[in-house]
Amino acid sequence: MALSRTTAPRRAGAVRAPWLQRLLLALTFVFLFIFLLLPLAAVFSEALARGWAASLAAVTEPDALAALRLTLLVALIAVPVNVVFGVCAAWAIARFEFPGKGALTTLIDLPFSVSPVIAGLAWVLLFGAHGWLGPWLQRHDLQVLFAVPGIVLVTLFVTFPYVARELIALMQSQGSEEEEAALVLGASGWRVFWHVTLPNIRWGLFYGVVLCNARAMGEFGAVSVVSGHIRGLTNTLPLHVEILYNEYQGAAAFSVASLLALLALVTLGLKSLAEWRLRTQAAQAHKEFP
Repeated sequence: MALSRTTAPRRAGAVRAPWLQRLLLALTFVFLFIFLLLPLAAVFSEALARGWAASLAAVTEPDALAALRLTLLVALIAVPVNVVFGVCAAWAIARFEFPGKGALTTLIDLPFSVSPVIAGLAWVLLFGAHGWLGPWLQRHDLQVLFAVPGIVLVTLFVTFPYVARELIALMQSQGSEEEEAALVLGASGWRVFWHVTLPNIRWGLFYGVVLCNARAMGEFGAVSVVSGHIRGLTNTLPLHVEILYNEYQGAAAFSVASLLALLALVTLGLKSLAEWRLRTQAAQAHKEFP
């Protein structure tokens, strides 16, 4: 015990050393510049290497526009489904005790531990011509693989945890006192959710939606397995960039990639806004209930 009293201040003082703080910050910014900012700058530089007109022509080309539409369509389907699933799963896990709760939490984390390519192959085994459901789908003239439904399904798989994981941690940290007080006062379950639960989790929900949307638009591995790479039909923006690059259309590939990078920067800005609001909300809660 005496050792801990003598070593703790010494460690705290070492962490507060100005020279060490400056060194750590310098190393951090060097790594950020080399591994994040420099590649990003290279993408925009290559995209504009042949001028704005060539870059704009590559982005507005019919196949690129079709890839953009498909990317947005998949995100518009995957994100709302994940919001409904995430809210239901988080509320159940954070507020109730039931058999299999640990298994459900583990299953939600499953997409984090499985490679997206493996996830794509799993859907091929299910819906492929020789898969478990493939013959039945063929008899009823239904196509899942190499079509939009397959892309939506694999995107849903890889984006399942983002909203749920964010809300589970947030709701467990907030506790259930306010909801229980509303129930005691006679509010229905829906009114408790709408007027008590949702306002408390809105910025955490927004944060999860931003992460989920970013993954849905940028997913490559799983979508590549089930899409079939059909130009103008099943190519999303990441797949379209790969095809252009493999065909030695470097300027066009980087132009479309810069469009994805811009979407990522917008997502990053929204994510920062959500984080700032969450910190503000936590600080206010700490002041009200120290």
